[in-house]
Amino acid sequence: MPAGYTIDKARRLVMSFGSGVVTKTDIVAHRRKLMSDPDFDPSYSQIMDFSGVTDVDMEPSDIRDLATEHIFSPTSRRAIIAKTTAVYGLARIFEIHRDMRGERGIRVFRDREEAFAWVSGKAEKNGG
Repeated sequence: MPAGYTIDKARRLVMSFGSGVVTKTDIVAHRRKLMSDPDFDPSYSQIMDFSGVTDVDMEPSDIRDLATEHIFSPTSRRAIIAKTTAVYGLARIFEIHRDMRGERGIRVFRDREEAFAWVSGKAEKNGG
């Protein structure tokens, strides 16, 4: 999976993205790279744009394993953008597992603008 990220320090936002087929190994490698970046701050929010992901080579148990580790603060807002049904379903499993661990700031979206509005807090201000 081609993946990467940018860190916008002014907006306190990490923008992660992926395309193609995503595996558990890809996600773990992405996390390690992000954690070693000197500009990374766990209190930042995150947008995970997986709209370019075409397939997922993971089982629900892999998602559960990934949900046991966290690199962001429990109060960080994190939005996952998922276009396909498979990515959306696995992202929801991740969201539920993190929620059970007390991390209430993860949401899954199909729409990019809604994801950005939620992360920025504008969705609440506009009644969303």
